[in-house]
Amino acid sequence: MYLLVAVFTPKKKKVYTKKEALPKIAAYCAYQERTQNEVRAKLLDYGLGLEEADDLIIYLTQEKFLDEERYAQAYVRGKYGLKRWGRRKIMQGLKAKRISDYCIKKGLQEIDPDKYWENLLHWLERKHKTEGERNPMTRKQKINYFLQSKGYELDLINDAWKELGVD
Repeated sequence: MYLLVAVFTPKKKKVYTKKEALPKIAAYCAYQERTQNEVRAKLLDYGLGLEEADDLIIYLTQEKFLDEERYAQAYVRGKYGLKRWGRRKIMQGLKAKRISDYCIKKGLQEIDPDKYWENLLHWLERKHKTEGERNPMTRKQKINYFLQSKGYELDLINDAWKELGVD
């Protein structure tokens, strides 16, 4: 009996020149908003050196393919609008992507306070209906932890409890 051994060789990545990488990375940036770090990682993956990657990032920024302030604004709109995240979780997400404090501030200006409040009330009502805990203190504590994990501030959470009157 013979044992067949399959030998897999990893596919070699194509190494691009700076000129070849430019249209690819421009399309990558045009598809959706990207951070400088995402673009840098992609360029390094293309086989470019750090200096060449930084040159292309400067060019992409000048040509408005890459804009971290615009990225932060889009990120905030998506996370608070669709996922209903709170400010704290959004800020943590942007900091994890190494976005500057200035861009984070600009991005957070996208939050409509009324919609933000509606989102908080939505989560509170939803969690209040589904939480199975019987002990009122433990129940409230669990719901508060949940809302804080969604990124909402404790003072707003307390105000929402008062407004709903479901204490």
